[in-house]
Amino acid sequence: MPLPTHMRFVDLPRFGAPEVMTIATGPLPVPGEGQILVRTEAVGVNRPDVAQRQGSYPPPKDASPILGLELAGEVAAIGPGVSGYSIGDRVCGLANGGAYAEYCLLPAGQALPYPKGFDAVKAAALPENYFTVWANLFQMAGLTEGETVLIHGGSSGIGTTAIQLARAFGAEVFTTAGSAEKCEACVKLGARRAINYKTEDFAEIVKAETGEGVDIILDMIGAAYFEKNLSSLAKDGCLSIIAFLGGAVAEKANLVPIMVKRLTVTGSTLRPRTAEEKRAIRDDLLSHVWPLLDEGKVAPVIHQTFAFEDVVAAHRLMESSNHIGKIMLRL
Repeated sequence: MPLPTHMRFVDLPRFGAPEVMTIATGPLPVPGEGQILVRTEAVGVNRPDVAQRQGSYPPPKDASPILGLELAGEVAAIGPGVSGYSIGDRVCGLANGGAYAEYCLLPAGQALPYPKGFDAVKAAALPENYFTVWANLFQMAGLTEGETVLIHGGSSGIGTTAIQLARAFGAEVFTTAGSAEKCEACVKLGARRAINYKTEDFAEIVKAETGEGVDIILDMIGAAYFEKNLSSLAKDGCLSIIAFLGGAVAEKANLVPIMVKRLTVTGSTLRPRTAEEKRAIRDDLLSHVWPLLDEGKVAPVIHQTFAFEDVVAAHRLMESSNHIGKIMLRL
């Protein structure tokens, strides 16, 4: 079946509120060296998409300006230098941009097969969160069996993923969330204790429950939690920062605990990482995490799936934070 010459995509003619996004038509991208072209069936909506739409998270120079970082669908064309894929293969993957479209270029080293029994929506809910959690919680912070971890934003896509993976690998999990319903959902996913940050002090509860503090904190809040995070870590603990929803500048922060407790403060973002680094994360996921997905021991939590044409409503929901787990688009 010949490929079309054009495709529909979500256009961003200017930065602003969700309403600036429109459905437009443009030329079909052509896969280059090391790329596959995927006919998109489902897309994950993520916080970086919102930030890019608002103008605070520009794509890399060599990436598509179209929104979207994760997708699932069928391989429609294969670029030079790619092996191991055939037309019609069903894949999900971490895109460098361009997923909010009927077709998307995907680096072959960032593609993964559907886990057993998964459809396109469930498969598209995996890449961004699983790449992020594996890279930051396991590769960089080094979470291992028997350790304790505090995961902020436990009801988010990142949080629901991190809770499940940490438990699957034998860690004890504390988490924060903003309502009783969200806290209950986190406990059902495996958290030992879910702390309602609107009514409880997470630092006090972590100290009371653990004595010395947790070994690792996965944080997406940033400045607003920085000092409390340091006080919540045990000796030789690690704070891994992945976003700044509570600000990027921590003024007048007390840094003494870093020295006294020999703490490590680290962090990263996925988008600027090299193709080789992303391929290494992909390979780890295939070896260590995909078997858990195949066996049903971990799974994405999907809150709501919107039609592609309802992308504005999907972004409104993301900005409201009135969701537990992933927000998806279906083409």
